[in-house]
Amino acid sequence: MNRALLAGLLGCLALALPNAYAMTSILNETDVEAVALKVANETVKGGYQLVTMEEVKLMLDADEDFVLLDAHPKWEFEMAYVEGAVNFGFQSNHVGKWEEDVTDGAPSQDDFRAVLGPDLDKKIVIYCGFTKCGRSHNAAVWAKQLGYTNVYRAPGGITAWRDLGYSYKVVPNDAHVYPNK
Repeated sequence: MNRALLAGLLGCLALALPNAYAMTSILNETDVEAVALKVANETVKGGYQLVTMEEVKLMLDADEDFVLLDAHPKWEFEMAYVEGAVNFGFQSNHVGKWEEDVTDGAPSQDDFRAVLGPDLDKKIVIYCGFTKCGRSHNAAVWAKQLGYTNVYRAPGGITAWRDLGYSYKVVPNDAHVYPNK
């Protein structure tokens, strides 16, 4: 039985059984735990730090000097990005081979270094779509492997940014369907 069907059945049971709501809550908790463990394990393996999108907003508002990198493929970046972000596309799954981990025609590691800049100690904050998305992890791992020391991942990504009500940019393109601003 799939999870959505099971959750629906448990929701119906909640009307009839006083403890059924607790079972539905436990299903949601296990989903949250799975995502949290995924992010925690990736962070340990990647050797970078985490930051929330609220903290990113504070850094931007304070005009802090850092690189903000959106790890989406170019076409997704154009649909919604944080003003001031630069784009360099990565795949969702980290393979460990440069050519398989990047998107948009497999630009080189030198291209990535050019986007991140020559200062290996400069703060770099990387985001992608949402917590389950692995693009920001992939980009953060590669930044660390290339010698950058002050690397942060904002796992909530553009979805958390939008959910917080912050404004974002789009690149007009008739081929894209854009979310509401």
